[in-house]
Amino acid sequence: MRKLKNSELGRKSIEEYKKSSKIPLTIVLDNIRSMNNIGSVFRTSDAFSVEKIFLCGITAQPPHNDIRKTALGATESVDWQYFDTTENAVNHLISEDYIIISIEQAENSILLQDFEIDTEKKYALIFGNEVKGVQQNIVDMSNYCIEIPQEGTKHSLNISVSAGVVLWDLYKKIKF
Repeated sequence: MRKLKNSELGRKSIEEYKKSSKIPLTIVLDNIRSMNNIGSVFRTSDAFSVEKIFLCGITAQPPHNDIRKTALGATESVDWQYFDTTENAVNHLISEDYIIISIEQAENSILLQDFEIDTEKKYALIFGNEVKGVQQNIVDMSNYCIEIPQEGTKHSLNISVSAGVVLWDLYKKIKF
């Protein structure tokens, strides 16, 4: 095996990426404190061709050096929009016929591996604050809660890790 050079990876330009088809997922960041987490979500969203990211409440917005550090240019490729509240973002998505999914440990949540996706529909995935999670009023507005199964003692994952796990799983279900 030989490690590939960057020039061999066939990466799209930002213009090519913007014109390419996206998977029917929008990410909603509900009051995320860490700009490194925000940047990581941008980068992961770029990798899996997410339609858009909604930044809500205290979630910082590009351009910012701490976001740029982990996004590595993905703030230029992935479309994003800011909303003063997560509730306003969710109401907007509902009006556009998105299925709203909170990534949260909740009563009647569906384990990630058991969630079935309808490729004819559009989905919004809500990732919550690093300490408090997704706000209860947003969970109440959701069609589903998806839970990532965990067997350790902590029962929580960093939001950027959660986004990577969930996006990879749903990407596979949509594309393959």
